[in-house]
Amino acid sequence: MQVATQSALVAGGGSGIGASVAQHLAGLGAKVAVLDVNLEGAEAVARECGGRAFACDIASAESAAQAIAAAREAHGPARILVNCAGILSPGRILGKDGPLPLDAFQRVIEVNLIGAFNLLRLAAADMAPLAPLADGERGVIINTSSIAAYEGQIGQIAYAASKAGMAGMTLPAARDLARHGIRVLSVAPGLVATPMLTSLPQEMQDALAQSIPFPQRLADSKEVAHLVQHMVENVMLNGEVIRLDGALRMPPR
Repeated sequence: MQVATQSALVAGGGSGIGASVAQHLAGLGAKVAVLDVNLEGAEAVARECGGRAFACDIASAESAAQAIAAAREAHGPARILVNCAGILSPGRILGKDGPLPLDAFQRVIEVNLIGAFNLLRLAAADMAPLAPLADGERGVIINTSSIAAYEGQIGQIAYAASKAGMAGMTLPAARDLARHGIRVLSVAPGLVATPMLTSLPQEMQDALAQSIPFPQRLADSKEVAHLVQHMVENVMLNGEVIRLDGALRMPPR
């Protein structure tokens, strides 16, 4: 599928990787709807890329449905969904104050995993009735997992579980939606120079970069956006989770 002229939803597009994806797809000619729980951030990105911004709590069925309906009204049904929304809530299973609170674990799963499925099901429902393109394709859905899905570190139990769930649902979702001509993929980034990492002291950033075999630097979020572009354009990519990590394998801590 060519990106130009297509309607695209980018969840979590108000900052970080999502912002880069939104800007990149818009630069390729897509009509981009930036969805984010932080409407101010979404509006700032939308102004930069000529898109539209919509408030969206991906973990809420009602909020997500309303945001997708508003984006549909503005740009028509989306053929592209890129879900970059997510949260990180570190904590050991057994910490100084006792067991990890169950609601802390539940909230990460609710946003990262259930929220991703929430958008996937709603976007797929909009894509399925569309006229098929080349090879019978009607849409593509790309989730953002993480290398933590494979090498979760100490204190990442909730985050790693949520990202592993996203990776795990990629193939069955692709198989499930194949009869509708909808592809499902996931990208699993390593260490990316998002505001969360670039706010760390420089010596810590340098140490993290040195842990990557090659190239020994943090990934640029634009590199994730370029991979998303290729996933959209290459119709033979389906049901796959692609790591973007410079051969990094995370240590226990």
